[in-house]
Amino acid sequence: MTDRRRAVLFALLLSPLTVQLSAHAREPKELVIGTSAGPYADQVRLGIKPILERQGYKVKLVEFNDYIQPNFALAEGSLDANVFQHRIYLDKFAAENKLPIVPLVTVPTAPIAIYSRKHRSLDGVKEGATVGLPNDPTNQARALVLLEQLGWIRLRPGVDPVRASERDVAQNLKKIRLVPLEAAQLPRSLQDTDYSFVNGNFALASGLKLRDALKTEKISPNYVNLVAVKAADKDKQFARDIAAAYRSREFLDVTNKHFRDYAKTDYQLALEAGRQQQASK
Repeated sequence: MTDRRRAVLFALLLSPLTVQLSAHAREPKELVIGTSAGPYADQVRLGIKPILERQGYKVKLVEFNDYIQPNFALAEGSLDANVFQHRIYLDKFAAENKLPIVPLVTVPTAPIAIYSRKHRSLDGVKEGATVGLPNDPTNQARALVLLEQLGWIRLRPGVDPVRASERDVAQNLKKIRLVPLEAAQLPRSLQDTDYSFVNGNFALASGLKLRDALKTEKISPNYVNLVAVKAADKDKQFARDIAAAYRSREFLDVTNKHFRDYAKTDYQLALEAGRQQQASK
């Protein structure tokens, strides 16, 4: 057999395999994204998933009802990304559990706030009033700082506001009773407590409206929620595509339509400023 005939035969034998591989390469890749039930799942469903699916991805959402499982699932590879937590929580959780997970991009965030089904305002709080607050360290610190701003407690001098805990309450000025609970349980606690702090995602998932809060934190950069990925995946194409979807003008429009009361990200504020400048020309 001549060299030319061998080359032709080899090409014919390879062609079905080449077609098969090309077809496989065109199949959409599946991305599995973990979220807490509620608004961050809705952000993915309404804004991010359509963008990614137009790029050939198949996006599957997995919703969790706690703040523990999503990070372990991400680290072990059951998820490609998750979105539910802020930077302080991620850094602490990853360090304590030795998980190779890192921030990818920030997202519009529903702030923590204090709600009540028994009182219409925070005025005239009575001695012995029960106040539910998150029992995880980072979110409990946020609630305690807000209680100090209300003048209900005083934290000990020099305490780091990011790490404040019940042990740091130097004075209970209103003689309230603090009731630490799992964050997911706090909306239901409103049936029994006088007031409860509720994280934005759990508030919205339970039917509460952000505008019904009696007091809302002014959210700091430490507590802006984010998408997390494995450290080894941060520079992969799928991670870049997720980040670009969140940074897009299309997602900004979704945010303005469906998530109006959320704290926007820096890149969204920059996009809006750019639009205003163009409109004023």
